[in-house]
Amino acid sequence: MSTASGVVQEYLGAFVRGDPDEIACFVAPGFHNEHLSSIASSCVGRDEYRRRLPGFLADFAGRSYEVQAVVEQTNGPIVDVVVRYCFRATFAGSAIDIPGVMWFAVEDGSISKRTDVWDSGIFLAQTAASE
Repeated sequence: MSTASGVVQEYLGAFVRGDPDEIACFVAPGFHNEHLSSIASSCVGRDEYRRRLPGFLADFAGRSYEVQAVVEQTNGPIVDVVVRYCFRATFAGSAIDIPGVMWFAVEDGSISKRTDVWDSGIFLAQTAASE
């Protein structure tokens, strides 16, 4: 069985391969995908998350999450995993390189919640040339 941080890193690696079904298989049916950036959109439920993935994957070509630090803490039946990362991709012809932090709750080998924090100002500045 993989560790909680291993599940999270495999999940982030699935974005490189770009298969929505593979990505969605890492999350629980009641998955809560929470974005704290002012221009991002949150959702609840694996089905809704899966429905949104093709658009995200199409918008962000060549995407990758460069993991810079991982902290794992057991909290009863939930394992909290915090990941500091840099998201790299091409969006509307502009290269983006955005640092962020994600908090994951992993229960029974599946991600039940992801809280993602990144600076929307950096994203807007990096994509301004494509307007």
